[in-house]
Amino acid sequence: MTSTLKAVLSLGAIAALAGCSAVDRIKEIDGGPKLAPISNPMAQPVTSLPMPAAPTEPRGASSLWQPGARSFFHDPRASRVGDIITVNVSVADAAKLSNTTSRARTNSENANLTNFFGLEKALPTSMDPANLVNMGSANSNVGAGSIDRSESVNLTLAALVTQVLPNGNMVIGGHQQMKVNNELRDLEVSGIVRTEDITNANTVDLTQIAEARISYGGRGTTSDVQTPRYGSQLFDILMPW
Repeated sequence: MTSTLKAVLSLGAIAALAGCSAVDRIKEIDGGPKLAPISNPMAQPVTSLPMPAAPTEPRGASSLWQPGARSFFHDPRASRVGDIITVNVSVADAAKLSNTTSRARTNSENANLTNFFGLEKALPTSMDPANLVNMGSANSNVGAGSIDRSESVNLTLAALVTQVLPNGNMVIGGHQQMKVNNELRDLEVSGIVRTEDITNANTVDLTQIAEARISYGGRGTTSDVQTPRYGSQLFDILMPW
């Protein structure tokens, strides 16, 4: 009875989770997925955007030098928390591997006891002293595998400097959403860049971002059709064959 109750509760929990997702999908019938609102630092201090610290020294009335400036001339490149930098995501990966393995082994063992100080006569009549042991084994293994993969992604988005490390490197993070025909595309990028790698146009390439994390996905009618149902996913996980 207890196992039955646990099974019912588990199915109920799964149904509740599926129901929550179903409710969200029903809400998105008219117009598809909704775009995330732009966060307001004043209304949402927990998720506020990173902002640079205010200058502690006032600017002189007749001075061209601003407190906190790194150089006399203005540098348009991102260098402080809250600055914006353009990230060029260009991935063109190709991998082609081919492996072949072949192995074979043959063993043979023979033994007889036709003469052994006359003791061979003490053997049972059912045993043939001339052919006591005759064993053999054969083993063969052939394997082949190949990988042929090609990926191409070209994206551009603006990211914010969220932190400046003690050595001058900057942590960046960007989030971009685009909705086309009820299909929501979501792009996120984060990582660490050096000031020296930022171009004069205030851009940086993906290959120059350390600890880069790129996420590109979507939600909507097309993505929903390509996603297996919850029951199918659960069935694939639980079935042992």
